Amino acid sequence: MRLIQGIANFRRLYANSIDLNTKSYLSTRKRAFCRPSEHAKVVNTTITCSPFYCSNNLGSRSHSTRPEMEGIEHRVIKANGINMHVAEKGKGPVILFLHGFPELWYTWRHQITAFASLGYRALAPDLRGFGETEAPDDASTYTSLNVVGDLIALLDVVAADQDQVFVVGHDWGALIAWWLCMFRPDRVKALVNMNVAFNPRNPNMKPLEGLRALYGDDYYICRFQEPGVIEAEFREMGYERVLKGFFTYRDPCPLLIPKGKYFGQPDTPISLPSWFSEEDCKYYLSQYEKKGFTGGLNYYRNINLNWQLTAPWTGSKIKVPVKFIVGDQDLTYNGPGIKDYLHKGGLKKNVPLLEEVVVMEGVAHFLQEEKPHEVNKHIHDFFNKF
Repeated sequence: MRLIQGIANFRRLYANSIDLNTKSYLSTRKRAFCRPSEHAKVVNTTITCSPFYCSNNLGSRSHSTRPEMEGIEHRVIKANGINMHVAEKGKGPVILFLHGFPELWYTWRHQITAFASLGYRALAPDLRGFGETEAPDDASTYTSLNVVGDLIALLDVVAADQDQVFVVGHDWGALIAWWLCMFRPDRVKALVNMNVAFNPRNPNMKPLEGLRALYGDDYYICRFQEPGVIEAEFREMGYERVLKGFFTYRDPCPLLIPKGKYFGQPDTPISLPSWFSEEDCKYYLSQYEKKGFTGGLNYYRNINLNWQLTAPWTGSKIKVPVKFIVGDQDLTYNGPGIKDYLHKGGLKKNVPLLEEVVVMEGVAHFLQEEKPHEVNKHIHDFFNKF
């Protein structure tokens, strides 16, 4: 499925710059925060077992069947009015890992163990609506304000002893990380963001209208807008095929999903790469079978509302130290205008403390899973400066 292309283009268009004349559409948003320390606390919650862990009260769960999962603990935190599930390991400076769509905390399994062994405390939550974190029914509660508020409340509990933390974001997690840095730079020591470049909000065009004008109604973000429609199609197709289609996508074309005509022929098996096993797919499937895709899709359904909410920050810049990483086969890197934006000063202008742009050769969208050792080295080399 053309997910990555769409995400690439969406990130550039969404609440950012949609220049239909130059087609230099790049993405990122910014949002506000909520710092409800009084509303954040550990909750005594029993979490049901998944294929890879058993849980006890407070989510103290130990993964026993795979080396990269060993010693990862899980708990639930009451944060910003919802119950948030977080996976964690290690002691030391906190690194907050933020996943995208259709990912979960699990996408950071290689990073959690690696950075715990390097003297960090790695934290990877399921974001609002994903996995074992609560999924409010009201789609309008999935704005940037809500999600960044969740993270601030989470940090007030799990990193109460640290004024600032390191942050790593990927895909939607990268957008959320930009927002976090935009509105609470006092909480972020340094940021490594992947795939989704920051670009300021365009005050002259709503992102959804710009996307429709560029790609038409079959563009995946447009198709995600009507509640229940794409969910029904995903159910009909089968969640396993949907997930495999997302994670194996490497086509640099725009992501158009006409009804019933994506992810290949229904009776054609999808081959998995070496870095994404059947076991990995089963974990994702076990989570999405519990409550479906609506929580993650609600992020897309708020793109225009996010654009409205962030009007006060039009023209704002990111003012924390940043390293940006992208794969050369990722659609977020190959969209119109992106390479010039990244390499000819555009990103640096909007992110003044940008220290480096890394382009990984032969790597597509899910680079932290595809090339975990290389990505880990890039992250560690940067954070080690601080």
